[in-house]
Amino acid sequence: MRRDDSIPEDRRTPQPPDPLRRRTPLPGSLPKSEAEDPQAALRVRRLMDSPVYREGSEDLDFLRSDVARGVRLDLDYLKPELQLQQYGVTEAIVVFGSTRLVEHKAAATRLDAAQRQAAAHPQDAARAQAMRRAERIAEKSRYYEVARQFGALVGAAPALAGGGKLAIVTGGGPGLMEAANRGAFEAGGNSVGLNINLPHEQFPNPYVTPDLCLRFHYFAIRKLHFLLRAAALVVFPGGFGSMDELFEVLTLAQTRKIEPLPIILVGKDFWSRAFDVEFLLEEGMIDPEDRDLFWYAESAEEIWEDILYWRQMAGRPLLGR
Repeated sequence: MRRDDSIPEDRRTPQPPDPLRRRTPLPGSLPKSEAEDPQAALRVRRLMDSPVYREGSEDLDFLRSDVARGVRLDLDYLKPELQLQQYGVTEAIVVFGSTRLVEHKAAATRLDAAQRQAAAHPQDAARAQAMRRAERIAEKSRYYEVARQFGALVGAAPALAGGGKLAIVTGGGPGLMEAANRGAFEAGGNSVGLNINLPHEQFPNPYVTPDLCLRFHYFAIRKLHFLLRAAALVVFPGGFGSMDELFEVLTLAQTRKIEPLPIILVGKDFWSRAFDVEFLLEEGMIDPEDRDLFWYAESAEEIWEDILYWRQMAGRPLLGR
């Protein structure tokens, strides 16, 4: 009803009120007068400054407490999930591998330094051992280039069969994770790093897409995000972290807690010694079909072609072509 002088006052449409401010303050919007109680303002300030008075979402001490762990787990999951959804990432090629396997030039420099130290202290067993370790690292530094080439193949891949975006996903750290992210970055593809908060500083590698550099507090939620979009798992030579992720995925696929996916171990010589699956089979600890949950590859092209072929055989082609 319009405002019109011919309309009775009690039937006129009132002006819309200000969405924030009242013309007449409510009683609680003004502090108690000092004339009524000289100490009231001080007591109110103490109340408002107390941590108890903070809203839950603004109280960091509360959010970090044991009782709020469930909320933190939710947030640890939700923020990365929304970012990945917003970016349109629907499929991931997950790559694990050692943080210690660096590109050949850096490995050669470290080997040279270790050799000089060993030569200068020929009786020092620790330096001799450090030199042997540096030799092994330099020998396996070729995997850095393999991971980089593989990341480039994924980064340059055509459109997905179901739409959405394909991404290389790593733990966001150095070494072979850096190599895979770097290859995807150089090919103009999507490069995701799922970093983890550790007691010491954990820098993300510089080849992760800025909008896809994510950090987690809980390993469990990070593991969940590794697998939520995983189209394949590629594991280069690595230590405890790589083995942790590998065996977890193998167990989930073995028990069909997740739908089986391509699991490729890069470097048969390394993995057949680090993980003697034939021994487990002979001892009756696994079944013959469990042995077929993974296989070996050596080159970037072989890894990529195997993934595409496996997905095609499974009736779940990865690419649109």
